Amino acid sequence: MTGSGFDPDSGLSGMINNARRIEQLGFHSLWMATIYNYDALTALASMGTATDRIELGTAVVATHPRHPMAMAQQALTASAACAGRFTLGIGLSHQYVIEQEMGLSYAQPAQHMREYLNVLLPLLHEGTVDYRGERYCTKTTLAVPEASTPSVVIAALGPAMLKLAGSRADGTTLWLTGPKTIAEHTVPTLRQAANDAGRNEPRVIAGMPVVLTDKPAAAREMVSEKLALYAGIPSYRAMLEREGASGPGDVALAGNESELRQQIRSLGDSGVTDLNAVLVSEDKATYERTLAFLADELKNYAAE
Repeated sequence: MTGSGFDPDSGLSGMINNARRIEQLGFHSLWMATIYNYDALTALASMGTATDRIELGTAVVATHPRHPMAMAQQALTASAACAGRFTLGIGLSHQYVIEQEMGLSYAQPAQHMREYLNVLLPLLHEGTVDYRGERYCTKTTLAVPEASTPSVVIAALGPAMLKLAGSRADGTTLWLTGPKTIAEHTVPTLRQAANDAGRNEPRVIAGMPVVLTDKPAAAREMVSEKLALYAGIPSYRAMLEREGASGPGDVALAGNESELRQQIRSLGDSGVTDLNAVLVSEDKATYERTLAFLADELKNYAAE
């Protein structure tokens, strides 16, 4: 994950340089959220022109502030800049963000997403749409000749959104969802929806705080302090409670090399296909040690 506040250099040029470095270390993908700083679609397009191999994706962009035609246009432009290596991750964000901060309606979020997809997906796949719904009435075309159709994943925690992600998109991208919840709730719901819709096996991208440390208890406390905001958001709170976790630190991947290795493999056993590692740290040394460990683990996986 980049743009999360833990990058070695959080400026745009620093993130672009870090993207080159992450690619050189052999990582398969780099993700970025649009929160309260840089626009992820624009930033990732810039990273796409500076890299050659790595997948670049949003995790995630909120749907309410951007008309689905505008989202499709931006996503296709990013896909062109990334030479087909771009993945569009979208999500509903949260009620307080959409209503209190943006002044928009958050009513019937699942219905909003269904209609949003009815406009977005045809534009991404065919370049044309003619849709009349309760929220969107859109008849238009797009032409971005250099762009390949980007994969789409949806941030999904509850059953309604997981069913949408499985039946309409290429999978889901998660945040602060523990392995027990993923194995017993996320993956079965997602896979059943994909199977019922005749779609391929869905992707399960797990965003998790990761800290290499010999003091895991202290590291988990640090993660809970730095990510305390999320513990108060109802959708994340529900996932933490389902896991039996009191805070974000309880679902973090934290420990020494052996402990982290086991925790990562347990995620794979739960049905996770991709680990989106958020390197939460208090100092650059911890960030660098954790990054180096993950790069070595990639080599070990490749050798197996």
